[in-house]
Amino acid sequence: MHASVLKTDAGHRLLARYRRTQNSRDLDQSIKHFEGTSDICPVDHPYRPAALFNLASAKFVSCQANDTSLDLDIPISIFHDALDSRPTGHPDRPITQLHLAIALLSRFAKRDDPHALDEVISLHDDALGYYSAAHAQRGRLMCSLGAMMVTRFERRGNSQDLDKAIALHREALAFEPIGHPTRSISLNNLARALLTRFKHRGNGQDLDEAITLHSEALALCPVGHPDRSSFLSNLGALISTRFNQRGNVQDLNEAIAFHREGLALRPVGHPDRFMSLNNLGNQLSTRFDHRGNVQDLDEATALQSEALALCPVGHSDRSAPLNNLANRLSARFRHRGNVEDLDEAIALCREGLVLCPVGHSDRPMILNNLANKLWTRFDHRGDAQDLDEAIALVRGALALCPLGHPDRSMSLDILANGLSARFERRCNDQDLDEAIALHREALTLRPVGHPARSISFNNLANHLYICFKHRGNGQDLDEAIALHRKTLALRPAGHPDQSMSFHNLAHLLSTRFEHRGNGQDLKESLENSRCALNLLTQHDPRQTKVHMTVASAYLLVHQSGLDDIGEDTDSLNASMHHFKAAANILTGGLLYRLRASLAWVRHAAQYTHGTELEAYATSMQLFDAYMSVTASVSSRHHIMKDFPITLAVDAASCALRRGDMCRAVELLEQGRTLIWTQMARFRTPLDSLQKSGDRAQVLMMKFRDLSSLLESPHVNDSEGMQRVNVEAKATRYRRLVEDWNTVVEEIRKLEGFSRFLLPPLFSDLQDAACDGPIIVLVASKSSCDAIIIWNNKPPTSIQLPTDLDKLRRLAVALQQAVHSETGPKGTQPGLIKALRELWDEVVHPVVQILHRFAGKGSRIWWCPTSLFNFLPLHAAGEYKDGGKSLSQLYVSSYTPSLTALIKARKHRDRALPVTFIFFAVCRLELDLVGSLLPPSQTVSFTKVTSNQSTKSMALRTLRDNHWIHLSCHGTQNFQEPFKSAFLMRDEPLQLLDIRHTDLSQHEFAFLSACETAVGAVQTPDEAIHLAAGLQFSGVKSVIGTFWNVDDSTVQRLVEAFYKNFCGDGKMNSKRAARALHKAVQSLASDKDVPLDQRIVFMHIGL
Repeated sequence: MHASVLKTDAGHRLLARYRRTQNSRDLDQSIKHFEGTSDICPVDHPYRPAALFNLASAKFVSCQANDTSLDLDIPISIFHDALDSRPTGHPDRPITQLHLAIALLSRFAKRDDPHALDEVISLHDDALGYYSAAHAQRGRLMCSLGAMMVTRFERRGNSQDLDKAIALHREALAFEPIGHPTRSISLNNLARALLTRFKHRGNGQDLDEAITLHSEALALCPVGHPDRSSFLSNLGALISTRFNQRGNVQDLNEAIAFHREGLALRPVGHPDRFMSLNNLGNQLSTRFDHRGNVQDLDEATALQSEALALCPVGHSDRSAPLNNLANRLSARFRHRGNVEDLDEAIALCREGLVLCPVGHSDRPMILNNLANKLWTRFDHRGDAQDLDEAIALVRGALALCPLGHPDRSMSLDILANGLSARFERRCNDQDLDEAIALHREALTLRPVGHPARSISFNNLANHLYICFKHRGNGQDLDEAIALHRKTLALRPAGHPDQSMSFHNLAHLLSTRFEHRGNGQDLKESLENSRCALNLLTQHDPRQTKVHMTVASAYLLVHQSGLDDIGEDTDSLNASMHHFKAAANILTGGLLYRLRASLAWVRHAAQYTHGTELEAYATSMQLFDAYMSVTASVSSRHHIMKDFPITLAVDAASCALRRGDMCRAVELLEQGRTLIWTQMARFRTPLDSLQKSGDRAQVLMMKFRDLSSLLESPHVNDSEGMQRVNVEAKATRYRRLVEDWNTVVEEIRKLEGFSRFLLPPLFSDLQDAACDGPIIVLVASKSSCDAIIIWNNKPPTSIQLPTDLDKLRRLAVALQQAVHSETGPKGTQPGLIKALRELWDEVVHPVVQILHRFAGKGSRIWWCPTSLFNFLPLHAAGEYKDGGKSLSQLYVSSYTPSLTALIKARKHRDRALPVTFIFFAVCRLELDLVGSLLPPSQTVSFTKVTSNQSTKSMALRTLRDNHWIHLSCHGTQNFQEPFKSAFLMRDEPLQLLDIRHTDLSQHEFAFLSACETAVGAVQTPDEAIHLAAGLQFSGVKSVIGTFWNVDDSTVQRLVEAFYKNFCGDGKMNSKRAARALHKAVQSLASDKDVPLDQRIVFMHIGL
């Protein structure tokens, strides 16, 4: 017998034994035998094609067994050689083509090689030509070729591939009549291809036929059949798709039943369990959307959490459970208001998007979902970046959903919502017009019976209402109301969105009453809004919106005098009750609650309602909470610009009108310098907690650890960080804030700590006046007042003979005079006129009260608010021969808040050596100050000249020296006040850099630089300037400047100051105010020092 035959037979025996035993030695020996056969069969040998085919088959089995996809090239190459040796007409050419196709398909699955897929299809096509219409192998070939054509369609989108695939599957099914053992597989294949075409073209006949085919396939797999779970899953998915298209609830219930049975057949450990978990979760979620049973939502979330856990990172099917769980968490957020659910949903969508690159069939769906959740978060928090990103993402999704695509209507909806929100923020008419056009197109894609038709009615109505508000066309309002009525008709009892349909209709009816005065509209509005409220559960966040609508309706009843319309005869009280309720829905989200509280403030103030002061207090508390979850202080400052900057002073003014001066002071302290106060909380000393037991010790450590994490510098989103990383940091920060708040609440439960970090009471704030009276100046739209706080008696209130307009003009006149009057020294008529007005309308009325209780030459502190922050109160006077001035009577200091002054007065545990640092651009000033300080055995004096003054050097020396003199250029950044800075040689030393430096042991700072005590006009009560920054960072006593400093004349004042400050050899930071006062007085007759330069310096602190 020929040696090649012996080796071939041995190879086949060993390969057959390997298939039975999986012994790899048998497989290796089989390959050696086939290689031997190939070696002894030259190119023209008649056995060579068979030898090559056998060797390629064995090597392919080896690649499969060892999972070595890179080695697949070897058997594929050998299969190619075998095929070349079997020309067209050769009886074994079809089998060789099929085996080569299988190897190529395996390489395609491993490497996603598109050329391999084309070759697989070509080989199948060629092989098909070898079999007659009656050949048994033809059906199997058609089935395989059809599957490959569907795959290529999914990759490239050529509809001809899909049509050909369906035709092949139909012909393959004909080869397997009823009773054929594999008929169920062919039924399944044809149904899947028809479903793919339905998803692409939207033809309902394809969907119906696919369901019929799957139903027959399931009937062929009775209980106990190994494929039953797969067919249950497939049929359930198809029926749920039909429900999504036609809205027949029976379809949905049937789909859920199929998926439950399928899950039961896939217990823990089954490789396809995650698919059944996903499928059942999706359908339960859909039923929740239509019936509102929260048990369905909770079960769906639990199922899909389990599904995701079964698909860890790297799992090929991870994207589906990521997206599904994101949708469940988003739904749970909408109904329970937990913002962590929304943040987690967005993070999951982002991960899912990475797993669905360009070209992936699920990419449009993921883009839509991520965009929708970003839009929801924008609506909840107001971050414009979320809105812009959502619009960009959904435009990308829409481009992937052409006419006929089943997801097109969803993309149209989401894009329209985003454009509408952007219009309301930026007022671009094109956005509004495009939004309405998109919603109209979406409605045409959702005909009668479509389950999402009510969504289109609702969305179009909302946007027509926005159009009405913008353009005033009553037809838009009428159409919007008609659409909301249609929406309500499609949302019967039990529908989870029925309450919001009642609410939306009520809101628009109220609006129409405002414009047309038809009492029936207002009556129906109240009825609908009460229905909406009754349908919502206790923790539903949507209560905030509904309460707001009810409150507005009752307010209209009050304004119109139609008190017989509502159930409450006292409509104004009812209105305020609902405004208050809206602000106090804990799940409503801080932004919505804050807006509700501000509406409460506005209307309570309008009608001088008894809840006005409570409304102010609630608003300030919510504003504090809303600000605190933002990490970057610069971002907090930007947020403040979107809200009333006079909230605290208006609250204080309200308290004054009610005769409650103590409450006015408390509200001012609570609502002003908010950013500084929030940062200071993380440095709260906890020494007293150490003596309160083990529980207190644990809480103290937690508080310190969390405070340290929260206080660490946080950059703005714009500083080059990827958006996903920014979101992750923001989420982490919010969770830290929640943990920190929890610890604070636990500390308050300890005996003696019930008011820990709560806004201070007046009895505590009054301690700020222990060294002299404090004059708090309140500038609000209703009145301008002074509150004099005494240390040992109740405060005194004075209504000042000025108003906001006068103060604004006075502040402008002062600035113009300082910057424009550069004539002969001492003749600055504009400045003098302004200072006289300041005396007459602000300072003199205060002095008239002060002189009864405060002796001449005693110290006083000014605590200005609003526009008073920009006025040099210490320099007010009559400026005429024999005229009075404040500086003749009292020594003035300033404080940005009472708390800041109290903290500055706290005694240090031990006396520290005097270490004095001098930063100098001007060498003359450096030498001057150095010559006036006490001798070196008393004071350690360090000089940093301009050549040495780098930012790092500045921070290091600031930290290590407790007495500071800065003689350099300063700049106030009015747009980004936390970027106000001292200019160093390399880069600016910014206010934020100073804030993150511990200066708690520091005594004194003299800022001989320009504009170091000028805050931002947009947020005057935040006192965001360099001088205040040093004090809030711990420096007891600071001298700063109101405007630019003249280098040629300021040295005289500096010399006079230090002679008074430490001329007797003693260093005491409490002497700074009096030393500055005397220095200014000593230069009063010096004609070489102009008035604006004599009064440019001001003292803050002790």
